Amino acid sequence: MAVFKAALVNEIEKLSKKKKAWVAVILSLAVIVAGQLVILAVRSGFGLRGVGSGEFPLLVLSLVVNTILPLFAALVAIDSFSGESAQNTLRITLTRPVSRLKIFSAKIGAITLFLLAALFLLLIFSLLAGLLFNANSLTWPDFFRIVLSFLVSLLPLVILALGIVLLTNLVRSGITVFFLAILAFLLLKVLGLVFSTYADLLPTASLDWYNLWLAGVFPWTTIVRQFLLMLGYGVMFFVAGFYLFDQKEL
Repeated sequence: MAVFKAALVNEIEKLSKKKKAWVAVILSLAVIVAGQLVILAVRSGFGLRGVGSGEFPLLVLSLVVNTILPLFAALVAIDSFSGESAQNTLRITLTRPVSRLKIFSAKIGAITLFLLAALFLLLIFSLLAGLLFNANSLTWPDFFRIVLSFLVSLLPLVILALGIVLLTNLVRSGITVFFLAILAFLLLKVLGLVFSTYADLLPTASLDWYNLWLAGVFPWTTIVRQFLLMLGYGVMFFVAGFYLFDQKEL
């Protein structure tokens, strides 16, 4: 356990020094600022109410979870595998007395913590932005629903990142992986629209999983089914990704 913890700390330190991670955070916060400016413009220009402080964080979550966060999850995953492989820093990591499974797991853990930190910052700043412009509209039930929505959004993002990690171990070029990931994401989104009956079976459909938790009466059957489906995808992506990572010669 101590070896894995050391490997995880090492991966987190490397990730914190990468510009892509900070750019992801800055752009995510820029979405919040831009969103409030648009709402203020609509409210003052057309006399509309806009959205309250209890609705604004969910509006932000709906936007970033389907655009910015998957994009930067891809960039961080690619940088952690293909990027380090291209820079020969991965070879140095593999010379340490740590098993490849622990190194692979530590990288996945660092990506997960990055996504969790991004969601946490988005939660805090979107709540502050909502309260700043409409403080009286947030209630405690709204607050707990918002926090729950952000927390449960972590799982589908991690599953998506695991799929991209699998791609990084299939294709050596980071640029190729990036464009393949975007193409696959858009293709799955289109397939979900065309074949709406089977859309729930696609990994991208689970990005809106948090909506199930906002229902007045929890649809437990649907939630458990989606969870098991994501778990199945996660296990397959992790096992296949590690197998390729373990077989890789550097």
